[in-house]
Amino acid sequence: MWVSRPIYESLPYLYILAGALSLGASMYLNHGIWPSVCFITGVVCLVAGLVVLLKRRDYRVTDGRVGQRNDR
Repeated sequence: MWVSRPIYESLPYLYILAGALSLGASMYLNHGIWPSVCFITGVVCLVAGLVVLLKRRDYRVTDGRVGQRNDR
């Protein structure tokens, strides 16, 4: 599946934003299990966004080849 470049480049930031919003919502919700659901969703989204961001950065630094650095 191909995604346009602007959408692809913004996905980690959208994950991080969704995680931050979900964590914020968990502080203000107090009905049933929703605070726990929002907290877990927020943490998962934050971790996923950071993992994608760091993996993409590492891939660009190594240029996709293990053990070779791109000195541009």
